[in-house]
Amino acid sequence: MTETVGNEAVLKTQNSLKRSIDDGVDKTDSPSTAVKRPVIVPACRPRLQYTPLKTGLCYDVRMRYHAKIFTSYFEYIDPHPEDPRRIYRIYKILAENGLVNDPTLSGVDDIGDLMLKIPVREATDAEILQVHTKEHLDFLSRTPQMTRDQLLKETEKGDSVYFNNDSFLSAKLSCGGAIEACKAVVEGRVKNALAVVRPPGHHAEPELAGGFCLFSNVAVAAQNMLKNYPESVRKIMVLDWDVHHGNGTQKAFYNDDRVLYISLHRHEPGKYYPGTIHGNYDRIGEGKGEGFNCNIPWPCGGLGDAEYLWAFEQVVMPMSREFQPDLVIISSGFDAADGDTIGQCHVTPSCYGHMTHMLKSLAKGNLCVVLEGGYSLDSIAKSALGVAKVLIGEPPDELPVIKQPKSEAVEIIDTVIRTQSKYWKCFKSTHANDGCSFKQKVTNTIINKNFPLQSAIRQQQMRHLTSEFSFVTLPLFKMDLPDDTVICSPNIYDSQAIIICVHDTPEIWAQRSRVTGTIDPSMSIIIDTTLDVIKWAFEKNYGVIDINIPQSLHEQDNYSAVTTAQEVLVFIWDNYLKYFPVLNKVAFVGIGDAHSGIVHLLGHRDTRSVVKSAISFIDQRPLRPLIPLVDESLADWYYKNSLVFASTENTCWGSDGNENKKPRKKFGRVLKCDSDGLNNNIEERFNEATDFILDTFEEWSDSE
Repeated sequence: MTETVGNEAVLKTQNSLKRSIDDGVDKTDSPSTAVKRPVIVPACRPRLQYTPLKTGLCYDVRMRYHAKIFTSYFEYIDPHPEDPRRIYRIYKILAENGLVNDPTLSGVDDIGDLMLKIPVREATDAEILQVHTKEHLDFLSRTPQMTRDQLLKETEKGDSVYFNNDSFLSAKLSCGGAIEACKAVVEGRVKNALAVVRPPGHHAEPELAGGFCLFSNVAVAAQNMLKNYPESVRKIMVLDWDVHHGNGTQKAFYNDDRVLYISLHRHEPGKYYPGTIHGNYDRIGEGKGEGFNCNIPWPCGGLGDAEYLWAFEQVVMPMSREFQPDLVIISSGFDAADGDTIGQCHVTPSCYGHMTHMLKSLAKGNLCVVLEGGYSLDSIAKSALGVAKVLIGEPPDELPVIKQPKSEAVEIIDTVIRTQSKYWKCFKSTHANDGCSFKQKVTNTIINKNFPLQSAIRQQQMRHLTSEFSFVTLPLFKMDLPDDTVICSPNIYDSQAIIICVHDTPEIWAQRSRVTGTIDPSMSIIIDTTLDVIKWAFEKNYGVIDINIPQSLHEQDNYSAVTTAQEVLVFIWDNYLKYFPVLNKVAFVGIGDAHSGIVHLLGHRDTRSVVKSAISFIDQRPLRPLIPLVDESLADWYYKNSLVFASTENTCWGSDGNENKKPRKKFGRVLKCDSDGLNNNIEERFNEATDFILDTFEEWSDSE
């Protein structure tokens, strides 16, 4: 009994002591003698790996010695875009904003409390040869001894590249600077690093220089990190946001699953430098590297913050999180920056900061930014400052007001996701059952059950028009197209007026499962805008020809809906309309990409004797110019007798939707809709379009 009471007393005392510690008050004696005493936490080192470190900075004035040899006064006053002042202006703006303490801008060792100078050295032959061939290295090693004439000859022979006697030294310093910057990050001497180096590197392929690049700086640095730090660096992600495709970097790692290469660049497609197919979205790597190469090829210029952030949110960050790199290297060209006349894009410094901020969340912050292109001195300096501030620890500047990304960018990003969904789990929820991947992923059993949705839609259209308006098929002899491509009212042969409606497959509004990627048929509808046109034409007792242009045919790899529309319209004119005995009035109504067939016909045949008007609803699709092969005056006639309704977001109005911008007359009389979407455009302007047809018909009748 005494022992039990003693144990309870000990337990009570322990609980009392615990409460007193929690409250910061010593109550162990009694309530009356309680004394407040502070809780003491012993001093200890902060358990932080990232914050106490500085940001590394690579910069060396000797890299400015690489310069183009001037051969005329005009080259002197209008210097080469890859100007030695590029790195100077970046270093200068860092000093002007207090990130670097170097009043003389000489590249001193002690540069202040925020950044740590990383000494630049020449890359060794062994390091360079991990990426480049010995022949390429030997060629550059001979340039210091070349004469002026020899250097000019090699410059003329090269692919957008120049040489002087200091080019080899500058190239080795640029390459060595990238290596040392990555090395300082991997070894934990700095939290991240900015390598302000030149000449740039991402166009330099293993066997040759190109695109202002001599050695592939990022590729050489990445290979050296993988070789020299096998325990801590097993996987590297290279993010290339230069406006040009990094063909050299891609080639260096195309068969390597240790490096995930992602590039955002203008492609257009394959017309923008470097002007090859290798920057397209379908270049996904080979062998072990299959699935570890991702190109986001912009189909046009003029893109900005909205498109780049959309690409990051939809593609870059999901892929990189799944990849889980140990080191992130940014091939940081600033030629997509607003104000760069070569890139002609509009990415702001704050957007570069936001993209850097997102990439800092990877690889425990092990991030190295290596300078590539960027040819407006003001733009490159401001953009680099935006990146450097985020590297040091500042939050990115607030973004300007962002519009919705352009439709071309949304479509190409969706195509990229569809292509990469074969390799990355993060994309499977939205593209797991995409029909476009049909051939690659389904079995013969499923193929036998296949029934393309657009075929079902067209058959339903035909059933409806047959039952309500007695439509019949119009044969397309010797054309490999479905029998129901062209259908018509039974009175077209003896009608004086015919409405010809040429359209894409009607829109489908559907709800997709975010888990499986499948479409729920009970929550999906077909929006058939052509019915409004057909019903209106029947009320006016006009004949009707309805032409449905299939959007794709699985059995034809090179199928083009635009080309098909052009061929079908010419066939209809040459084999039918020309021979109708009483026909004297025709109006075309084009919906979607299919309107290209109308424009093609009007330029390649003189149809003015019967065609009175051409209406097109194109939404955000590209304008199609009339090319007058028959008579030059056709262009003026087309402008007078056409209406082309384009969405307010159509690129024909310019990047800022300029109200005063007017497309040229060869595109017809283009009018801006207040709405967006084909269905909305037609609802908004249907009365205007039909009134225009009536006016042109009456004008012809009056002239008769």
